[in-house]
Amino acid sequence: MTHATAGSRTYSYLGPAGTFTEAALAQVPEAQGQTWRPVANVAQALADVADGTSEGAMIAIENTVEGGVSSAQDALAKTPGLRIVGEYLVPVNFVLVGPRGRTLDEVTEVAAHPVAYAQCLEWLGTHVPGHRQVIAASNVASAIGVLDGSLPAQAAIAAPGVVDHYDVDVLAEGIGDNPDAVTRFVLVTRTVVPPKATGSDKTSLIVELPREVPGALLEMLEQFATRGINLSLIQSRPIGDRLGRYRFVIDADGHIEDERMADALMGLKRFSPHVLFLGSYPRADKQTIEPSSRYSDQSFADARDWLRGLLAGVDD
Repeated sequence: MTHATAGSRTYSYLGPAGTFTEAALAQVPEAQGQTWRPVANVAQALADVADGTSEGAMIAIENTVEGGVSSAQDALAKTPGLRIVGEYLVPVNFVLVGPRGRTLDEVTEVAAHPVAYAQCLEWLGTHVPGHRQVIAASNVASAIGVLDGSLPAQAAIAAPGVVDHYDVDVLAEGIGDNPDAVTRFVLVTRTVVPPKATGSDKTSLIVELPREVPGALLEMLEQFATRGINLSLIQSRPIGDRLGRYRFVIDADGHIEDERMADALMGLKRFSPHVLFLGSYPRADKQTIEPSSRYSDQSFADARDWLRGLLAGVDD
């Protein structure tokens, strides 16, 4: 954990120390030298921001193997007054750890966070066949539970950073099934003016369909397609009030300051009574978004000028 200075800001993250979330927070320049507050779950991290306990919260939002993190998406949908202001990528690899002196052939139960466990199934099936999974709250809580006996397991799947904080033996390294796995994290603050557009931006939204009729989902997607906006993520999540009702978590390429994105958001608002703008922020991969010329800001400005001319009686 970063050592705090007098009058420092607080940042919440899924703890304890040594998690991938802490590694993501370490990438935030403005968080250096501030107070880092480990919490037990995403909902608590966001609640800290909402009630002013913390300046920001770092949460995992998407993984290349498991897709969107449903607990984070649901918590964002249910916690008002928040904005995503940045995203950060952390390569994901795992180690299997145990108390000092433990050997791999002694392991019959493995403690792990469900997402981490799912990313190590092939390795576990080969090297710890017949084992039983014990669910842990985080990739570090698994190791702590094995060390203090609160989890009935002989070994734990953990982030490599755990060895810097806890007295464990590493039974195996690189146990993840996908060596290219990456987790995407976002930094969430209270509602603020979005960071300025960089040309390499992403906009995140949560949208509910206004009614259950044929073509409703298509109509929502057309708000983006007809304006040349690519969607890098679209995932449905149950609203929870009755069966068959879903909200859609969306990441769209572009910034709210872009004419095409602003126009799409206005179209969404006309279409749906429940549009939650989560933020426009720089992409972590720095990939430049270059729309077709017919969707450029200039093309929208030209179209408005053309229409104004028609209304003014000017020949087109």
